[in-house]
Amino acid sequence: MTALELSLTISGFTRLFDRDLRAVLDVARAAEDAGIHQLVLADHVVMGARTDRYPYGRFPYGPDEPWPEPLTLLAGIAAVTARTRLATGILISPLRPAVLLAKTAATLDQLCEGRLDLGVGVGWQREEYAAVGVPWAERHQHFDDQLGALAALWTTEPPVSFQSPTVTFDEIWCEPRPLQQHPATAIPVWFGVAATEAHVARMATHGAGWLPIHTTTTDDLRGGIARLRAACAAAGRAPESFGVRAGLPLAVRDDGTIDLDESRARATTLLDVGVTTLAVGLGRHLGDARDAHRFIAALGELSRA
Repeated sequence: MTALELSLTISGFTRLFDRDLRAVLDVARAAEDAGIHQLVLADHVVMGARTDRYPYGRFPYGPDEPWPEPLTLLAGIAAVTARTRLATGILISPLRPAVLLAKTAATLDQLCEGRLDLGVGVGWQREEYAAVGVPWAERHQHFDDQLGALAALWTTEPPVSFQSPTVTFDEIWCEPRPLQQHPATAIPVWFGVAATEAHVARMATHGAGWLPIHTTTTDDLRGGIARLRAACAAAGRAPESFGVRAGLPLAVRDDGTIDLDESRARATTLLDVGVTTLAVGLGRHLGDARDAHRFIAALGELSRA
C-alpha cells in the first residue's frame, strides 16, 4: 500500500508545552523518527481581543495564547532534524517587509538544507495589520507585490531591480539566496487561500501548492483542484506537479487511540480527490503533552499502513 505524506501542525503551546518552546524540539525529533513528512507552524504576529471575528468557526485559542515567530522556531527545529520538511501554514506574509522576508526565508532554506515550504496568506485579523502599519484594505496588493519581489530576489541574478505599487528596489543584492530551485520561486510557496479564479491564477504563477481552509468541503476541494490543474496547464506547468495539503479527519477511538483502518479509508478518499499531503493538527487531538509521543508514533504507523 502506498505510503501517506503526513504533515503535522504544532500548536497549543500553553496546553501541550506549558509555553516551553524547547519542548517543541523534542516533539520535532519524535516526528522525524516516526517518518512524518512535514512539520508545520502557524503564525500570528499579534492577537487582538476579538477572536470572535474568526471567520471559520470558533477560534480554538484565547488572545493570550503564544504564537512563536514561525521562521525563528523552524530554525531551531532545523538544527535537530535532517529529513522532515519544515513549513509555515500559514505565514501572514504581508505583515513582513518583502526584502526582509526574502532574506529570512532564504537563510532558513540554507540552514535546513533545502527543506523549507513557505505557506503564505493574508490572515483574517485587522488588528495585526494595524499593529505593523499595513492598511487592511491594501493587504491583497501588498501580498501580490511581495510575491513578485520574492520571486525576483530568489530567481534573478543580482543586482535585482523590481517595481510595484508597494515594493520597489533598484539594483540590490539580497544574499544568501535559497538553496532550493523550485521553477516558480526557488523556495516552494504554498497558498492558504480560497480557490477563487483570481487566487487560482496567482497560484499557477507563483505557487507550488494549495493549502485549503480547514472548512473546505470535499466537493469544494474537487472543484478547486480541477481549476488549479487547468490554470497550471494554461500556464505551461505540469498540473500533477502542484501539491495540495488538506486536513485529514482522523478517526479517534474513545480511549484517544487512532483507528488506523478508518483513518486510512478517510485518507484514501482525499487522495482520490487529488490531495497530495494530509495534515493533522497536534493541538486538535491532545489535551496535554503526555500522549504526544504515542500519538506521533501512531501517525507514523498510519503513514506506513
